[in-house]
Amino acid sequence: MAPLVLNWIGLQLGASPCFAQLLPLYLFIELQNFDLTSELPEQTTRYSTQDMGCFVSTPKDSGGNRRRPGSIGEVSVYVPGLRIPKPVDFAQSLGDYLSKNIVERLSALRTRIVVMAGQEGPTITRTKRKSATQHGGSTLADLQQALEDYLLVLLGLVENGSHLQYKVQFAWVNQEDEAEETTMSNAWYEVLSVLHLMAMLLLSQSDLLLLPRTSTDGHQPKVSEESRRASVDIFLKAAGYLDCAVRHVLPQLPGELRRNLPVDLAEGVLRALCLQALGQGVDIQLGMAIDSTKATLAVKRRLACEMVKYWQQAQDNIMNLPLANGWGEKHCLFVKWKYIEAKAAAYYYHGLILDEGNTEKSQGMAVAALQAADEYFKESKKLCEAFNAAPPLSRNPPLWGTMKYLYEKIPKDTSSKVRINRDLYSYERIMETAPTLPDFALALKPDEYQLPQVDPSWRTENVKGGQSGATNHVNG
Repeated sequence: MAPLVLNWIGLQLGASPCFAQLLPLYLFIELQNFDLTSELPEQTTRYSTQDMGCFVSTPKDSGGNRRRPGSIGEVSVYVPGLRIPKPVDFAQSLGDYLSKNIVERLSALRTRIVVMAGQEGPTITRTKRKSATQHGGSTLADLQQALEDYLLVLLGLVENGSHLQYKVQFAWVNQEDEAEETTMSNAWYEVLSVLHLMAMLLLSQSDLLLLPRTSTDGHQPKVSEESRRASVDIFLKAAGYLDCAVRHVLPQLPGELRRNLPVDLAEGVLRALCLQALGQGVDIQLGMAIDSTKATLAVKRRLACEMVKYWQQAQDNIMNLPLANGWGEKHCLFVKWKYIEAKAAAYYYHGLILDEGNTEKSQGMAVAALQAADEYFKESKKLCEAFNAAPPLSRNPPLWGTMKYLYEKIPKDTSSKVRINRDLYSYERIMETAPTLPDFALALKPDEYQLPQVDPSWRTENVKGGQSGATNHVNG
């Protein structure tokens, strides 16, 4: 805790007395963060150097705020780290424009997030983490609620094109970008960062739900149906936040700022994360269909084919982005792995349906489809190993759901089908190009999310200089 941190604490105490209640927790977190044996700091940052939020990238002279764990344990849902907000002095930036009451409210709400996110950041991916520490640590739900509370008040800075949106320099620590930090003097950047963090927390929540737990009957660890259904709802909600960010928040930023956003917030990454959430939602649905005696092969094939399209679109969105920095490289590998894994599932079910045909042509296509499924299955296992080996290290949870079933069925059914038809078809015939997968419309959509009404605290009497009150809905 260098003098910079102590100076910031002094500023916060002066701006908002309620910060004193959070001071012991913040001090504890800062001391925890000095453990550099497992989390390595980075050295590059971006600073705002001009009005309206324009900035350049420069290397940091000393110290880093971005710390990465050496290992993140078991992973069912990949979350590319959490962007962490840095302290902001609202009193200095907005004291001449807003009442003390609303400035203190903004300060208190954001300080709460800084403290809580600073605590969650290093631990969010540890699979055996407790929901709260003995020191009063936050939970995912607490941080999610804090972000929602802050967003209501934050939106007052951008209401009706207010000039206040350019008064505050907002700084966040990145995870996927080469620059350690990005600072912009634009409140829409802050709104975008808040929505992104809200979505990442939901994906983290899904990850915890989908890690198999040891059952009370002593059988193999599994994920309950209740957790699976809940995770689908969470995936759709996370996709809704990301979809809103792309459609309603990004367009509010000037073109130059959009081009200079950290890759964490690039449109391609936001779209890929949205599609990832939908793809994993369909994966859960397919797993439940496999477990159901009522689901037909046609239903399973459709779900598998839809899953392929979601992951293919996710890969298309990030394949040309500079995601080569730690979390980012691992993110690319995760998307590629899941895309190939989905193709294995789709070709497997397509092959089973083709096998029901009585013609020589359909039988040949069935064999080719199953052969393709087996090849994609083998490739997906290699990509899975590459993903887990990429830093930060990770490992697979016990197999369950869709892939537990397919890991057993694809090699077995492919081998059986090829052996049975060995005398009927030449090797060349069996290895012919796999049939085209059916094209189905995508059924799973993001939840409809709109930016909320601005908090009632933005009354005319709270704004100096005649700035209009914020009672209208912010459409973004």
